[in-house]
Amino acid sequence: MFSNYKLTIKNSDRIALVLTALLTAVMSEIKVVPFGGESFRFGLGSITFFLLILIWPPASLIRTGFVTGIVVICFRVIEDIFLYNVLDWSSVISHLPAFLYYFVFALGLHIIKVETFKTFPLILGAWAALFEFIGNAVEDFPRHWLMGDVRLDLQTLALLGGVAIIRSYFVVGLYSSITVSEQKKRMQEILEVGSELYAESLYLEKSMNHIEQITASSHDLYRHLKKEGHHQLSMKALNIAQKIHEVKKDSQRILSGITKITEQKRGNITFLSDVLNLVVSANQKYSELLKKHIDFHVNSSVDFETNQPMPLLALLNNLTANSVEAIANKGEINIRIFEESAYTCFVIKDSGKGIPKEDASIIFEAGYTTKYTEQGVAATGIGLSHVKEIIHTLGGQIELKFPEKGAIFQITIPTKNIRKRAE
Repeated sequence: MFSNYKLTIKNSDRIALVLTALLTAVMSEIKVVPFGGESFRFGLGSITFFLLILIWPPASLIRTGFVTGIVVICFRVIEDIFLYNVLDWSSVISHLPAFLYYFVFALGLHIIKVETFKTFPLILGAWAALFEFIGNAVEDFPRHWLMGDVRLDLQTLALLGGVAIIRSYFVVGLYSSITVSEQKKRMQEILEVGSELYAESLYLEKSMNHIEQITASSHDLYRHLKKEGHHQLSMKALNIAQKIHEVKKDSQRILSGITKITEQKRGNITFLSDVLNLVVSANQKYSELLKKHIDFHVNSSVDFETNQPMPLLALLNNLTANSVEAIANKGEINIRIFEESAYTCFVIKDSGKGIPKEDASIIFEAGYTTKYTEQGVAATGIGLSHVKEIIHTLGGQIELKFPEKGAIFQITIPTKNIRKRAE
């Protein structure tokens, strides 16, 4: 298995090397010639080469630069043969210096270990501009000596430097935008999973409190039976207490792991609008999965950085998903967020089947549900009890209103409990 894995890695490296070389050779023919003639060119090849190295890091930068340089020369020589009917060594000689550019550029990236600078775009762009400038200069010297058609005066050097800076920072900016988009997507997935785990952790924590009470009661029973002289029964009670204590320790380990996952890392900035966008996006996909046509309307007059993204996402997503399920085939869901005095208010209104008024006093109890399968089996009914528990931990309140159609849930939470304070 290990040898197969190693072989797969080698094949992947070969594919990356071939694609980088071929795409660079092709894109290098999309070019600008600033000095006239074919003596010097600014093509998209260098941009493609650098971008592919960042996106698809090669196993060996030096080998990649060497092979790419050779392929670019061969590609241009073949182009001269078929397009311009040039069959002598002058074609090879004129394109040979291009090899030096790709080799020198790749060598420079290898020396600085380019992977270590990917998270420092300004520094990465500066290094890349320097290596491109050196590579272009090294490429042009042989042309100067072999063909004598380019002189490296101050103006030419300034042009080389300016183009190197523009192209390098263009590639770094493009790469950064790609990685930021991917990171944002991953962060959204983490937040969605984390919000579900956060809600479950609240119930696990509550269960641990019950376990602690049962452990204490079992131990009290052990001492009482022992005092009364019931040795056999007292040992059974002690054994029960010990086993329950082991269950508690296991639960603590699980809760510790969940807490590490759901904790927001420092440096991650999440605004109220980010949470709201996640809720709407997730439930649009959910409604499509259920083959329902639901229009989502969002009205938010407040936005701030929050230090409670997981709890907010968990409760808003739960209520919105309930609204999606309450709508038969077609309807709408309105989400409104506003500030009222020292509180932030969240209102979720749907056009679904609604909740019976006589159930108002029990809807937040664990086990309550209005959803049944086709076989008449009730759903678990822990959704709204989750929501109430989360809101309670945030110091807020939830209220159910009964419009003519559908249902309205209004949540009121002290802003100070969910707004991140300036450090």
